[in-house]
Amino acid sequence: MTLLAERTTTNAADELGSAEVAVLPTGSTEQHGPALPLGMDFMAAEAFARSATDREDTVVLPTIPVGVSGHHRQFDGTLYVSAPTFERYIEETVASLAEHGVRKTVVVNGHGGNTDALRRVARTLRNEETAFAPPWNWWDSVDDLAADLFDEDGGHADAMESSLLWHLREDLVRPDEFAAAEAGASDSWGEFSHGAPVGFDTIDFSESGAVGRPTQADPEKGAALFEAGRDHLDALLDWLVARPLADCWPRDHK
Repeated sequence: MTLLAERTTTNAADELGSAEVAVLPTGSTEQHGPALPLGMDFMAAEAFARSATDREDTVVLPTIPVGVSGHHRQFDGTLYVSAPTFERYIEETVASLAEHGVRKTVVVNGHGGNTDALRRVARTLRNEETAFAPPWNWWDSVDDLAADLFDEDGGHADAMESSLLWHLREDLVRPDEFAAAEAGASDSWGEFSHGAPVGFDTIDFSESGAVGRPTQADPEKGAALFEAGRDHLDALLDWLVARPLADCWPRDHK
């Protein structure tokens, strides 16, 4: 199955009819420090999603490039929508696809700020028996590998993200800025006082906008991350294709 957006409506009729599952890439357009582009998150999600285009049972939907990123708003170039707006947009997009008969979708997510909203959407669609749409965060699928490759407790514009995009889009990464990004970065996500979170925006705890140690980035490590994530996504799609739709809905009360 090729990309849905590249088909005509007459082509789509046949190809949607043969699709068992859809892939919807979501991300963000937000600051990623001085070394990475604003589109890091949606570009990563799109790359993973497009790795499924060689599957005849899968349709790949257009990328949704703006997400829940208000916590980055003080940095230039950041775009964002509220969580309720994002949730409704994703929910209605997946529901519109269900009208064409494709009622199982993997939401390939590239932005941590979208995670809670996507889980709520998945629950709503499932409860209403409209569609089964589990979210898949690429970094969660490769966390063990990343722990072996990097010495960091990062989470944003770190060595893991930098390596992945360096592999995918070398032309958009500025390795000469990794040191500056790391100099102004936080070692971990957030700021706490006596056990309470007191840093709610990224700028509260990171001057550069990065969290982690991007100087450890390496494009070959990025290739390993992409291959591992791609394989996990492919296995998830296999699982979802094989799962009967009736088994996707909430179980009856005991």
